[in-house]
Amino acid sequence: MLSMPALCWLCRLPLRIAQHGLCSLCLRQLPALPRLCPRCGLPAGNLRLPCGRCLLKPPPWQALICVNSYRPPFSRWVNQLKFSRVTALRVMLARLLLLSWQDSYRRGNLPRPDLLLSVPLHPRRCWQRGYNQTDLLAAPLAHWLGCERGMGLHRQRQGALQHQLNARQRRRNLRGAFRLEMAVHGRHIALLDDVVTTGSTVEEISRLLLAQGAASVQIWCLCRTL
Repeated sequence: MLSMPALCWLCRLPLRIAQHGLCSLCLRQLPALPRLCPRCGLPAGNLRLPCGRCLLKPPPWQALICVNSYRPPFSRWVNQLKFSRVTALRVMLARLLLLSWQDSYRRGNLPRPDLLLSVPLHPRRCWQRGYNQTDLLAAPLAHWLGCERGMGLHRQRQGALQHQLNARQRRRNLRGAFRLEMAVHGRHIALLDDVVTTGSTVEEISRLLLAQGAASVQIWCLCRTL
């Protein structure tokens, strides 16, 4: 029996390398990422220096890497992965995230992570969805980078859905929501999320990791809401 060729997720033409998910032409034609602050990931005038917001009130993490802003086709892919069980997207999206990190890494002042952690779901929500979408991204990324994929970060309190809350409600909703059950002292950590909006979730987890002695925390996400 002949196997069906893998198709590009955008133009639907056959791919020479199935794992890439996008043909080289579609990859080059993806919307350009706006100029973002390397610390908070919000619009800024310089790709190498923290923006004025971060100079006045820096976030607890040391860098934020994103594939793009929350717009098509990225927003569609995230929603398909997260809500429509299109898990075949995971390798293509993980590769885009790796390429984004490599661009930032080449600019310097960004340590190579030795530990990948996924933003956890509450066990009940994970059971309802059937998987944690950020875990699906972490597996290929850890393989490509040759680093450890940690499983010791847990969400112990469910709370309301974050996307239904404003910024102040999100911060209140996350207090004491996470528990760490692994040693992170001296580790350079990449914390994976699908979408960063206000940053409340990754901020709460970053503070927890740094309080336990992590050397640095980078936020890796597919989309940053600008």
